[in-house]
Amino acid sequence: MFSGIIEEFATVVAVKKDRDNIDFTLRCSFVDELGIDQSVAHNGVCLTVVSIQDGTYTVTAMKETLDRSNLGLLQVGDKVNVERSMLMNGRLDGHIVQGHVDETAHCIAVEDANGSTYFTFEYKEDKEMALNGYFTVDKGSVTVNGVSLTVCNPTRNTFQVAIIPYTFEHTNFCDIKVGSVVNLEFDIIGKYIARLQQLK
Repeated sequence: MFSGIIEEFATVVAVKKDRDNIDFTLRCSFVDELGIDQSVAHNGVCLTVVSIQDGTYTVTAMKETLDRSNLGLLQVGDKVNVERSMLMNGRLDGHIVQGHVDETAHCIAVEDANGSTYFTFEYKEDKEMALNGYFTVDKGSVTVNGVSLTVCNPTRNTFQVAIIPYTFEHTNFCDIKVGSVVNLEFDIIGKYIARLQQLK
């Protein structure tokens, strides 16, 4: 379980394909605090640490994860938003994030907001997925590349988020431009409500 408050970004130092899986080796400041089997969110995707060596750690993404996320696009040198799992004795600063990415979206606009930056994202319009809670609502929560954000100006398959300078500088939002592919995790509470409506 995560909060969507990114700790920092890690740098990809190696990418190795293993049949349908990909092993990613990354470097970040808290490698020495990690343990084998620990969960770390990468651009919002919960992955298990499988190896720690020489100041780096390795995680494995399976085909299902690669099909639903932007991890398969990562290359050596790319920045990845990382967050360790949430401590249960602290404040929940973002929202409840599972680390289970639902799908990807494309950035279709980046606008300066006189201090902050508005990003607009578009995802595939799918009525069946919408009925299952895969949509956004105004002032609701959404996770973009693992970052807990507040939705504004949603449509059937687009939404905007406003990024403050701190978030822009300390996450890989600094690399997102028109055409960039990002990971989305829709709000789990909305999914449960949608499912309850179906069971009535």
